[in-house]
Amino acid sequence: MKLHHSPASPYVRKVMACAIARGIDHRIETVGTNPHVSPADLLASNPLSKVPALVADDGTAIYDSPVICEYLDTIGDAPALFPPTGSAARLRAQIMHAAADGILDAAVARRLNMPHPQDEGRKAFDARQKAAVERALDVLEANPPAGLADIGAITVGCALGYLDFRFAAEPWRAAHPKLAAWFAEVSTLPPLSRTVPAA
Repeated sequence: MKLHHSPASPYVRKVMACAIARGIDHRIETVGTNPHVSPADLLASNPLSKVPALVADDGTAIYDSPVICEYLDTIGDAPALFPPTGSAARLRAQIMHAAADGILDAAVARRLNMPHPQDEGRKAFDARQKAAVERALDVLEANPPAGLADIGAITVGCALGYLDFRFAAEPWRAAHPKLAAWFAEVSTLPPLSRTVPAA
């Protein structure tokens, strides 16, 4: 398999963390890609010009991190990261997955907005995204993950890591001690320790 990859992307990190959790990361060739310049090889795999984009062994192009992660969950014999369809465990994992992806979407949008002149419209946009992150963190603090056993927990770990990486001047731990304790514990595990983002 070939993965269009950017080391700073939290969505790429999520995919690689899932691959490591499943013990199949050695089967993935990463290809450095700058989606902002829309290179032809990326567009051939993802017309949206976004990473991650995975090319499966049979040539199928798979894009968007939730779809890629669910595909990877069908490979190998490790315990599933996506609980069985229709189960309460799956619903909880997917709700957590959505909350953490929402944190990423808002934080990445803030990051992309930073270089532009901060007029009133952009300041309002930034405030709205920041508030979304804060509300999602509060929800996760009230019901934090346990371990790193499903897609929800892995995505929360990637989201918190991205906040540390890009928004270190906005500490989140003091107001979210349960999340902070959980993150300190799971950050030492291979899916997160081996995928720390790089600038």
